[in-house]
Amino acid sequence: MKIIHCADVHLGSQMKKLPRDKSDERARELRATFERMIAYAKREGISCILLAGDVFDGDRPFKKDKEFFYGAVRRNPEIAFYYLRGNHDGRESYTEQIDNLYTFGEEWTRYTLGENVALYGIETTAGNCVSLYSSLKPDPNEVNIVMLHGQEGESFGECAVNIPKLKNKGIDYLALGHVHTYRCEKLDARGAWAYSGCLEGRGFDETGEKGFAVYDTVDRTVRFVPFALRTVVEKDVDISGAQNGYDALAAVKAGVAVDTKNLLRLNLTGEIPFIDEALAADVEKYVSGTCYFVSVKDRTKLKIDYSALEDSLSLKGEFVRLALAEDMDGDDRQKIIDLGLKALTGSL
Repeated sequence: MKIIHCADVHLGSQMKKLPRDKSDERARELRATFERMIAYAKREGISCILLAGDVFDGDRPFKKDKEFFYGAVRRNPEIAFYYLRGNHDGRESYTEQIDNLYTFGEEWTRYTLGENVALYGIETTAGNCVSLYSSLKPDPNEVNIVMLHGQEGESFGECAVNIPKLKNKGIDYLALGHVHTYRCEKLDARGAWAYSGCLEGRGFDETGEKGFAVYDTVDRTVRFVPFALRTVVEKDVDISGAQNGYDALAAVKAGVAVDTKNLLRLNLTGEIPFIDEALAADVEKYVSGTCYFVSVKDRTKLKIDYSALEDSLSLKGEFVRLALAEDMDGDDRQKIIDLGLKALTGSL
C-alpha cells in the first residue's frame, strides 16, 4: 500500500509579509492545496494520510479553519486521516469526533493500517521526551511506520527527535513534521526518516518546491511529490557594474526570469559606487508585474576608493582615515564605513 505523509499545513497562518489581499488569497490557496492533496490520494488509490503535526498555525484555530479541516476529513470517509499534533497546535482539543480521524496522545498509540503494516505515534511533552524512546517496541516482523513532530538531532525535548535513539528498533519509515523542507535520509540498515516539508511556502524563508511525501510499504521507498500552487523563489542579482540606479534596473532586467505565478525574493548583491536608499523599492516596482509578489533586499556594499578618500581633506576623508586606523575585523570596518558615509551624505 501507499501512504501520504504530510505535515506543517499551518491553516490560519497570517502570511504577514504579504499585502492583506494576497495574504487572504494565499490562505485560500493553502486550503485548496490541502483539498487537491486529498483528491490526489483518491485518484491514486491511497487510503491513508499521515498528518505529522501543525495542521493548524495555533492552539486556538480560527473557526473557519477548524470547520474546513474537520469538514474535509468528514467529506472523505474512504480515507483514514492520522493527525498528530505539533508544537504549533499542541493544545488543539480534537473536538471533532469523526470515524475516519485518528489521533494520538502522550503515550504511544498503535494503529493497523493494512495487512502487516503498523503505525505508531506519540506527542512529545516534557514528561515523556526522554522515556518515549525506550517504550517504543514495534514488532520487527511488521512494516513499522513511526510518526513524530520535532527537530531531528541528538537531543531530548518537547520539540526534538533524537534520531540515534530510534535506530535499530525495527522502524521502516519515520514520518516527521516540523521542518518545512523535504528531506529524506537513512535511519539505519532497515529504515529511513523523512520530513515531508510544508504544502505551500508561506513566507520568503520557505523557498523551493513544497508538497508531500508518498511512502510505499511494499518496496519501502519514499518519494517527494511537488504540489504547491506557487513556489517561493530566491534569486541573487549582482549589480556590481552599475554606476547609478538606471544601470541597476538594467542589470536586474537582464538577470531575472521568474514564473509569473510564483513569489520572488530578490537579493541585490555586489559593490556599487553610489548610495541610493530607494533602490530596493524602485526595483520592487520595476519587477512587480513579472510575478505574483516580489520582495527586494538591498545587500550591496558601497564601493569605496580608499586611496582617494584617505588623501581627501574633507570630513568624509577624515572619517575614513579614522576607521582605517582602528584595529577591527575587515567586514566590521566595511559596515562602519558604509554607514558613516551614508550618514555624511544624508542618506540615513
